[in-house]
Amino acid sequence: MNSVHKTKRAALVAAALVLALAAAGLVLVLVDGTLTPRGLRNEAQQLADPPSRAAGQQARVPDLGKAVATRNPLYRTGRLTDVNCRPGPLPARSITAYRRFLTRVTACLNRVWGLQFRKADMPFTKPRLRIITRKVKTPCGVWNAGADGVYCSTDRTMYLMISKDQLRNPFPLGITRLIAHEYGHHVQQISGIWNYYWTARTLAGKTRRLLLSRKSELQAECFSAAFMRTMRGSELVSTADWAYTVEWFRKNGAKGWPQNDHGKGPTQAAWMSRGFKRGTPGACNTWATASRNVR
Repeated sequence: MNSVHKTKRAALVAAALVLALAAAGLVLVLVDGTLTPRGLRNEAQQLADPPSRAAGQQARVPDLGKAVATRNPLYRTGRLTDVNCRPGPLPARSITAYRRFLTRVTACLNRVWGLQFRKADMPFTKPRLRIITRKVKTPCGVWNAGADGVYCSTDRTMYLMISKDQLRNPFPLGITRLIAHEYGHHVQQISGIWNYYWTARTLAGKTRRLLLSRKSELQAECFSAAFMRTMRGSELVSTADWAYTVEWFRKNGAKGWPQNDHGKGPTQAAWMSRGFKRGTPGACNTWATASRNVR
C-alpha cells in the first residue's frame, strides 16, 4: 500500500472513531473539589472507556485536528475583561446566600467568556447550572463520593454541590475557583478543543492518555486563574487569599489522584500563576507546550 493510500486510510480510521464515540454517547466527566481554609475536599475523575483499538489499526494517525487545540482563535483575544464581578458576601449556614453566590459567579463567567468568544468571532453558548445538595446521577454517570463540582459534557451542565461542610465553613475564593475551573471545561467543549482531545485520546496508550488529561486539566485551571485575575485586589480575591490558594495547590494539588492525570502540585501552581499573571487564554495553551511543562 503506497503512502497516499496509507494516509487516506488513517484519516478515515480517525473519523470513524470520532463518530463511534459520538454514537455511543461516550463522555468525559470532570469532578473537582472545593478549596476551604482547611484544605481541598476529595476529588476524582471519571472517564468512559473508549473503544478498544481495532486489530491492525495504525498506531499513528496524521493531523487529528490538533490545530483547534494548539492554535485556537481564543488564544489571540487578549486579556479577559473585568466585568466588575462582585457576587457579594457568603455567610456561613445560609443556603440561600450560597445559591445566590454560585448563580452570580456563573453569571460573571458567562459575561467574561461571552465577550472573549465575541472577540474571537466564535459562537458562544452558556453552560447550564444545576445546584444540588445531595449526590445525583448525571447523564455522564454516578456522582463521585466527596466531590463538590462536576462538568458533564453530555448536557453541558455544571453540577455544583452545596455540602454540609461547605455550608458551615465556606471559602468564597476557593468556591469561585472551583466554578471557574469547571467553566473552563465548558470553554474547551464549545471552542472545539475537546474535539482534538477526544480524538487523540481514543488512539493513545495509557501514558499518552494521562498526558492528554493533564493538558486538559491544567488548561482549565489556567482559564480559571485568568478569570480570577479580573477580580484581583477585590475583597473576594485578595492578594493573601490568592497566594494561600496557589501555595496549597503547590503542596497538595496532586494528592488524592491515584494517577498523574491532573499534574503534580508544582505544575498546577505554575499554570495557576501563569493564568493569573497574564490573564489571557493564550497563556493557557497547554497543547502546544513541551511535555516537561505539563508533568
